[in-house]
Amino acid sequence: MEATRQSTVQSRESEWDRKAWELLSLVRTQSPLIQCITNFVSMDLMANTLLSAGASPAMLHSLEELPDFTPRASALCINVGTLSPSWFPAMKAAAQLCSSLATPWVLDPVAVSASAFRLDACRQLLTFNPAVVRGNASEIIALSLASTQPHNATAKGVDSVHESMDAVEAAKLLARTSGAIVAVSGATDVVTDGNKVVSAHNGVPLMQKITATGCSVTALIAAFVAVDKYQALEATVSALAVFGVAGELGMKLAKGPASLRIHLIDALYGLDEAALQSHVNITCLC
Repeated sequence: MEATRQSTVQSRESEWDRKAWELLSLVRTQSPLIQCITNFVSMDLMANTLLSAGASPAMLHSLEELPDFTPRASALCINVGTLSPSWFPAMKAAAQLCSSLATPWVLDPVAVSASAFRLDACRQLLTFNPAVVRGNASEIIALSLASTQPHNATAKGVDSVHESMDAVEAAKLLARTSGAIVAVSGATDVVTDGNKVVSAHNGVPLMQKITATGCSVTALIAAFVAVDKYQALEATVSALAVFGVAGELGMKLAKGPASLRIHLIDALYGLDEAALQSHVNITCLC
């Protein structure tokens, strides 16, 4: 019985390895166009992450351009890191347009509980049916509780005061109420559809010392969902694992956060099937 269980676990793990490589290969061959309405801090690393993975980034946030451009995008990434009243209408319009066109889009609710304005903005964006919501544990807990506690100040800026596993139940609730796949980033990344819970254990602690790594993996999730929008949970887990593996490989050459940033991008660009499959560490907690 134990041998059978062990064989089943290994079989599932190898399936995740294959899925991650399959989706990265599709991103490289299809080069999906990913529109990013994001914060000023993250634009550079986010765009370079997408390019290194094989996708095509477009950092476009002009409300006037959305009717012409957004329908061409393969997916949309909205990040509220430097949210402002002038940018919010474009975020809403782009999300609404993607929802009407069945184009997948991903929400990154950065520091969602930092202000009532930010929390309300994210609550409004949730009504436009994101395919995925990705945040740290404190962000996901705050957003999940938003329906009962309109302003729940649990975040210290963009940093999390919770561990990812602390947010599992909140993530499941948010997934069920929003219809989105919910990803919680942390030492262990956790992804759920409201029932199934999957964790990705890749990455290195020093990645947390590089600004915009979280923002960048959200964009990578958008690229993966763009090539497999009917399996958004699998696409989300795979993107998190791929980014984490790139961090692990980059760390072998890095001397600190600045050099890790460079080597992470290089590792993502050069990632091959053997390296990916030997490093991917994904488990199902369901």
